[in-house]
Amino acid sequence: MPTAAARSRSGPDAIVRAVLLVAVLGGLLVALVAVGASAQEDADPEEQVPAGETVTVMARNLYLGADVAIALDLLPDMPAAAQFMWEQVAATDFDVRMELLAAEVVRERPAVIGLQEATRWRCRGGNLGRLETVFDFTAGFLEATRAAGVPYVIASADGDLALEDGYRIPALPFLSRVEDPVTFEPRFGRSTATCGFDLADALLVREDLAERVVAAGGRDFSDRYAVVPTVLVIDRGYAWADVAFDSGTVRFVTTHLESLWDPDEVPHSVRQARQLLDDLADTTTPVVLLGDLNADPRDPRGPGELNPALQPEASDVCPAQITDPTLETALAGCNAYWTLRQGGFEEAGPDPLDGANLTWGSSAELAGPEPLRLEAALAMGNPSGFTDRLDYVLTRGGIEVVDARLIGNRWPDGDQLWACDAPTQVATARAAAEALVAAGVLERVPTETRCLPTDHAGLVVELTLPATGAEAAAPPPTRWRSPIGVWGAVGLLLLGALVWWVIRRRRRRMEHPR
Repeated sequence: MPTAAARSRSGPDAIVRAVLLVAVLGGLLVALVAVGASAQEDADPEEQVPAGETVTVMARNLYLGADVAIALDLLPDMPAAAQFMWEQVAATDFDVRMELLAAEVVRERPAVIGLQEATRWRCRGGNLGRLETVFDFTAGFLEATRAAGVPYVIASADGDLALEDGYRIPALPFLSRVEDPVTFEPRFGRSTATCGFDLADALLVREDLAERVVAAGGRDFSDRYAVVPTVLVIDRGYAWADVAFDSGTVRFVTTHLESLWDPDEVPHSVRQARQLLDDLADTTTPVVLLGDLNADPRDPRGPGELNPALQPEASDVCPAQITDPTLETALAGCNAYWTLRQGGFEEAGPDPLDGANLTWGSSAELAGPEPLRLEAALAMGNPSGFTDRLDYVLTRGGIEVVDARLIGNRWPDGDQLWACDAPTQVATARAAAEALVAAGVLERVPTETRCLPTDHAGLVVELTLPATGAEAAAPPPTRWRSPIGVWGAVGLLLLGALVWWVIRRRRRRMEHPR
């Protein structure tokens, strides 16, 4: 028979103690599991990286304000070429255009903007003296975004700017003297000035993201185009920045590849695209490339194909592009776009082979379509007069595209137009409108002349970033490029040989006097 003590251990009190013991042990187990999970999270940061972070980017060519191709046709008459360009710059009025461009930014609020043809025009009152900046497109654009309420800055880190100087035409005494009393008399006290310009690629970030830039810079392309050896050499390059988002770091690149090309040669834009692939080959982060590649997917054009913009044409060196090219079938050897695509970059869109999505072809003074190219544009399916797809957003590294669209490509009824009134603008706009009425695109010729914000359509793309947790990659390599070019080096060698010959001859005369 059990004792009283035994009955106590097996009775109601024992049951209560057992329940309490189970509860305590269960609590300890839950605590241990929680601690273990916390330790696992600390040891595996990838599980804390948010997935599906979405950012918007914009690619925008600001347009230097004048048609360089026409100016080059005026050479060797430098004063005439300079005056022609300056008059177009005045007519295309960047002070007005930048407000429209800033309004685009306020509406879209991109995290990153890739700018091309970020131009600075500088002049001096006489043939010699200190240069003054008359127009600074980058500074004006940044000021306009700030005034509009969504400020942007040039991406920078550790004192390095995501800014790459491109080619320039210097203010040449006597040769680039232009007349503009309205602009120059208040500044220089005279109606004329000696002027030049320089171009740049700039990568901008919204100001609230400025502290997320962990690396930035600019790089030169080794390849350059010599219009006039040594005297007029066109340099190109790219600006880049690494931006640390919550999901990981992404490298952004903006560039403007060379537009000029020579028959029977691989276009310079292709050589520059190849370097870009090489420079980014070791980049471990996802990459977003924004730029004016100066390459249409249909290039090089075969005989009989529409080519109103005089894009690269087929030759023995560069065979004609196939009809309806795809990533797998396109001939990339003479096309910068397909070089980059077959090098691993993906198209963000919209479809570059759709005529509605062409991005270049307006008149040089921005007064709507260029009448001489309008018929070809209509045949391509673009009623606003654009004839070529030159501008792109390309991605690499698992980035997904949510949406892609063009902006600033509608004329004459777009919402991003400005009232322009130079006589040549009025004449061009009227001729284009009359052609569109005759083609059944417009019902009537508009009574007011309205101009586009730039000669390129812009791109706005919404992207979903992969959850990589990646930190900044190694910066692109810095490549040495001769500041004087091949012909400059030849000239120095010849000069050196001449100096050596003169010195040698003088020594002989001293050693053997007559």
